[in-house]
Amino acid sequence: MTACSGGSKPSNDTAQPAALGVNPLQNPDGTKPGLAPITSDADRKSARDLIAQVKTAAAGAKTGYDRDQFGPAWTDNVDGVPFGHNNCSTRDDLLARDGKSVEHKDGSACVVTSMTIYDPYTGKKVQWSKQQATKIQIDHVMPLSYDWQMGAAKWDKAKRAQIANDPLNLIPADGSQNASKGDSGPASWLPANETVRCSYAVRFAQVSLKYQLPVTPDDKKAMLRQCGA
Repeated sequence: MTACSGGSKPSNDTAQPAALGVNPLQNPDGTKPGLAPITSDADRKSARDLIAQVKTAAAGAKTGYDRDQFGPAWTDNVDGVPFGHNNCSTRDDLLARDGKSVEHKDGSACVVTSMTIYDPYTGKKVQWSKQQATKIQIDHVMPLSYDWQMGAAKWDKAKRAQIANDPLNLIPADGSQNASKGDSGPASWLPANETVRCSYAVRFAQVSLKYQLPVTPDDKKAMLRQCGA
């Protein structure tokens, strides 16, 4: 499946409901755009039920962690995840997945050069171009260093490349938000936009469950709190 497609441009600076993306409960593989708020009582209960399945453990040592342990950044040469081997880099796949009015480099079906994108972490619409590439960064919802400390240090490199390039674990977001997060879990960092904090917790849980990685007890408590527990 390829993510190299564009969309219509919102008519004003206020993101319309349809532009907020998809509720993560309806997006279990991460192939649909964005991170819409979870608002209904029924969905928030479903969110808590999902988070309740997450196992907990103390964080292990960060010793030996290096970004290279998870393969080349944004490699397309990854098996077992959506968008893998579609001839586009993971970064371009994610920009195209979430962007509107996407424009590509001349002669390329993949390289995104400009777009309009709704950033769920700040709740703002952003006009982005490749000349200001760091304005929008791709956040690993469950950070790679966190993965390492919670068990990925024991994985082979192919599995680490999967979690590093899995669209379920990736959200294009404001660069300063991504930088402030670092390798924090939900007990230490949450998006500035409070309306997506439950959605963020669900996405964190979805990645945890898919890859059978625990979270710390404090992080699980924080995740449940975001969804009303």
